[in-house]
Amino acid sequence: GHEVRVVTGMPNYPQRRIYEGYRGKLYATEQRNGVTIQRCYVWIRPKPGFMDRILLEGSFVLTSFFQALNGWRPDAILLTVPPLPACVPATILSWLNDCPVVLNLQDILPDAAINTGLLRNKALIGIFKGLEKFAYSQAHKIAAIAEGFEENLRSKGVDPDKITLIRNWVDVNFIKPLDKEDNAFRREHGLEGKFVVMYAGNIALTQGLETVLQSARYLDHLPDVAIVVVGEGRALDALQRLRERFDLTNVKLLPFQPREMLPTMMAAADVGLVVQKENVICFNMPSKIPTILASGRPILASVPDGGTAAKAVRQSGGGEIVPPEDPQALALAIQDLYEDPELCARLGRQARKFAIGHYSFENALDSYENLFAELASRPVTVPGVPIE
Repeated sequence: GHEVRVVTGMPNYPQRRIYEGYRGKLYATEQRNGVTIQRCYVWIRPKPGFMDRILLEGSFVLTSFFQALNGWRPDAILLTVPPLPACVPATILSWLNDCPVVLNLQDILPDAAINTGLLRNKALIGIFKGLEKFAYSQAHKIAAIAEGFEENLRSKGVDPDKITLIRNWVDVNFIKPLDKEDNAFRREHGLEGKFVVMYAGNIALTQGLETVLQSARYLDHLPDVAIVVVGEGRALDALQRLRERFDLTNVKLLPFQPREMLPTMMAAADVGLVVQKENVICFNMPSKIPTILASGRPILASVPDGGTAAKAVRQSGGGEIVPPEDPQALALAIQDLYEDPELCARLGRQARKFAIGHYSFENALDSYENLFAELASRPVTVPGVPIE
């Protein structure tokens, strides 16, 4: 019963290349499932350097503003961050349309970029810190995806009444426990009869997938154990070199799979991996956690012990934690799960139960709908400016 329009970039993921049919266009508008999707040009490169990332976000700020003006007046604006600079056009649109902005906070910037060494220039750090302060001050509500985000926001002086916790969701009717024995993904990749430990998702600076491959060296005495890494093709190149260097026969590196294959792929695993480096800031919340939980498979998380990811896994009762960047500890934990099928089964059941209760799509939709209804019923004010 709601009218929705989405302002976004031209489709380009995961190849970081604008799809055929969208290239050479400044704008494109389409309808899908009753939703108006207004696409705009963005600067994108397959192997982006730092300046390419700045141009990507800068191009979206400019082109998205004019595309957002081209349509009916919204009752509320939902802005997903990152990209952080998008808070500027969203806030201006909020002023022009006299409507509230809800900030959907998927990562804390610039903290994450500074901590991983992606952002070092002091002037740019100052600019991004200013943008962060501006975004939080102008948002009418901030939807944080994890408790660690809430704590970070409060430590920066954000009004607690402005913050609400709405976890990222997973479609628990799409991602669900399936039979791992009669599994097309296992058959296709020669994994039948194997104890499959799978990492599937983004491969970036914060992950440290080298730890996973190094752990495989401690598992070569267990021929039934197979480690599978599914990720973007170019990101697998460095891991391929490492696999060849260590002569690892128990590791498979596979490209991203079609979305319709996702439930089967997740069900092919006996254990799902979540991996972070030691220097990852405590509030980082991997989006793959809800997906693994929904698949009914135990999580083995090589993550900082005091971080949001570790807390989420512990709360679920569906996984175990090992120290990050410790290949031997990871290998020992994998061996323990391999040797204890009853523990794996129990963790998997608890994971699925927690996913249904805390990460279901319906719960998140209800939370956002109630939030928008609450804001729409209030008189709109510019945050920080008192009502006369």
